[in-house]
Amino acid sequence: MVNAESNIAVRKLSSREREVLKLVASGLTSVQIACELYLSKRTVENHRINIRKKLLAKNTVCMVKKAVEERLI
Repeated sequence: MVNAESNIAVRKLSSREREVLKLVASGLTSVQIACELYLSKRTVENHRINIRKKLLAKNTVCMVKKAVEERLI
């Protein structure tokens, strides 16, 4: 059941969330991502929070792991 919920969540990621996720996985900080995407640090942090919620991940490591498993990155 959790896997099915996760697959649904993956499809709900916005294009911007996917972009932020790829940059997080590449090792960039929120400040670096903000500079790269011309966003505020707070906006990037909000995207990270939303991605974690949608992927049912308890932290950034789990978020990236799930993204790799779901072939998002």
